[in-house]
Amino acid sequence: MKQINIGGKIIQDFDVPYIIAEIGANHNGDMNLAKKMIISAKENGADAVKFQSWSPSSIVSREEYDKNQKYDDGDGGKKHFGSLREMVEKYYLREEQHYELKSFCDQINITFSSTPFTKYEVDLLDKCDVPFFKIASMDINNFQLLEQVADKQKPVILSTGMSTIAEIDKALSILQKFNVKDIALLHCISIYPPLYEDINLNNIPMLRQTFGLPVGFSDHTLGTSIPLASIAMGACIIEKHFTTDKNLPGWDHLISADPYELKIIREEGDNIVKSLGSFKRIVSPAEQEKKIKFRRSIVYTKNLPSGHVITIDDLTSKRPGSGVSPELIDSLIGRKLNISVEEDTLLNWTQIN
Repeated sequence: MKQINIGGKIIQDFDVPYIIAEIGANHNGDMNLAKKMIISAKENGADAVKFQSWSPSSIVSREEYDKNQKYDDGDGGKKHFGSLREMVEKYYLREEQHYELKSFCDQINITFSSTPFTKYEVDLLDKCDVPFFKIASMDINNFQLLEQVADKQKPVILSTGMSTIAEIDKALSILQKFNVKDIALLHCISIYPPLYEDINLNNIPMLRQTFGLPVGFSDHTLGTSIPLASIAMGACIIEKHFTTDKNLPGWDHLISADPYELKIIREEGDNIVKSLGSFKRIVSPAEQEKKIKFRRSIVYTKNLPSGHVITIDDLTSKRPGSGVSPELIDSLIGRKLNISVEEDTLLNWTQIN
């Protein structure tokens, strides 16, 4: 089974999933809030936190800014303020803040990571010594960025939202041309949140079979049921937007997991992996003991004298399973008793001629 190695941690399908708490821009430009979220992610089972590394000039064009002078995303301004440019300016991570958050993550022993959007941010994150690069779905056809990331020779997690199989294949060919050794795919639906009928979790085994790579799930659903279902399908990575409070202003808080939900994904996800077990049929020692109590043995239906020739009406089966198995009942028909027996007692081979 194909594996990837992130910071010494082996990640593979059908194993305990690597959980990435996607803080993104949920810090709202507040480093104290960012650190509070990092602590909470750590306490509730995340292996890594992930931010997004962009600047006002690196991700949105002037034309797009001009179209969004009032940015409320349809919520009447409850979660957003001002123009798109004003929000981007407030929420982006400055260079020095990357180092600050990386140092803080190191102090509490959780992995710091972020998604780059230009070569400048790729280089910045490399200087921060991130253990892997995450490529956002929007950049799967940004071949220049893929090459810049691949050149760093670090593990790459590639999100596949909005992508065709051909586009995924092309992106992988670029990474593999640069001999990137560790690559994982994330099945992703780039709608926030998606309709259930559009999630298509069966894409997880399909991508695994098609590309022969570990496959995780980048989740934009509400709640915990869908990421847990993806773990049952072998997803090796769960990336989930994360916040400490869904009511905070900002882009992604409403569709993010809160601490309670993240803890459920961690704990119940680990339980799911344990319960998947083996493809071999195994009867555990505990079930072997239960077999004695729960299965049946042959018993007599009436009092019978010594010398009686046994008929089918003389026998039935009841608990416990410590006597003669009911599967042997036909072999007893026509045989004689060598002693008298009582109704509702277990048949014993010593009683039979």
